[in-house]
Amino acid sequence: MPVSAPASDPDAGVFLRHGGRLAAARAAFPDAPAPWLDLSTGINPRPYRARRADPAALRRLPDPEEVAALEAAAARAFGVAPDRVVAVPGTEAALRALPRILGARSAAIVSPTYGGHAEAWRLAGAKVTCIDASQIAASAAEAVVLVNPNNPDGAAVAAPDVGERWLIVDEAFVETAPHLSVAAAAGPRTIVLRSFGKFYGLPGVRLGFAIAEPGLAARIGAQFGDWPVGAEAIAAGLSAYGDHAWAERTRVRLARDAARLDALLTAAGFEVLGGTSLFRLAASADAHRRFTALARRGVLTRPFPDQPTWLRFGLPKPKDWPRLKAALEGSSR
Repeated sequence: MPVSAPASDPDAGVFLRHGGRLAAARAAFPDAPAPWLDLSTGINPRPYRARRADPAALRRLPDPEEVAALEAAAARAFGVAPDRVVAVPGTEAALRALPRILGARSAAIVSPTYGGHAEAWRLAGAKVTCIDASQIAASAAEAVVLVNPNNPDGAAVAAPDVGERWLIVDEAFVETAPHLSVAAAAGPRTIVLRSFGKFYGLPGVRLGFAIAEPGLAARIGAQFGDWPVGAEAIAAGLSAYGDHAWAERTRVRLARDAARLDALLTAAGFEVLGGTSLFRLAASADAHRRFTALARRGVLTRPFPDQPTWLRFGLPKPKDWPRLKAALEGSSR
């Protein structure tokens, strides 16, 4: 049967950009049962119970020493020197700033991947080409962007030798597989981006990090001024990055839940293509219909404009597994 993206549904085009559009989902599917089960993002559904900021800290600007302490805690977790780590208000903000900071006029994006990278370089006036990993060496672009593990298919690629070009490695989901990180071995023209909110389940604190050689890290930090992150981000990061036992337990649980989700998707007629333990990528010839059928049951997934047979599923909360199972079964009919 012909396959098309869900652009014909009210306001459905917004779902093709990225996940987390619950207000648009409510508008497009007003009869869906509430509360919505939002599986459109790869966010840990069982967040870390981070320490909250002291009320007094919310009534003043963060001290530079507090930001430095956060960066040092993150550096220990990443296995790098503190002067190579700079806190940013989410990795999205950093990846948007990098084209301007680096000044490269062309970028090769290892694709398919998160669309924000190509968009950021195009907005900066750079020539953007989308390549696969086998084409990195042959590319003449001044900057190469690699998401590792990749979003949405979870593919892992060894950090390539790009010579004198810039290499940006987005490790937003690497907390699920820390052995893939290249942060500790990154060269002088490599920038590694790390996310806090996805693995720790706290995207609303807007915290991320850029890792680079000290001079470049300082240049990146200067783009965000003396107060790059707020008191809540500092408190959350300081407590979370020191809790190694929680991180190890969470990796085990996420892997188990990802396998459980694979079984549900397969039983419902999807082909599981890959992903990380925070999200799974699945294919169906009638993905448009199933996206809509799930949405009418209050389950939001992530469709893709250039891959109309794909849907991405995040993990549900513990109490929502039965609801997801019923929705998947209903959408298969």
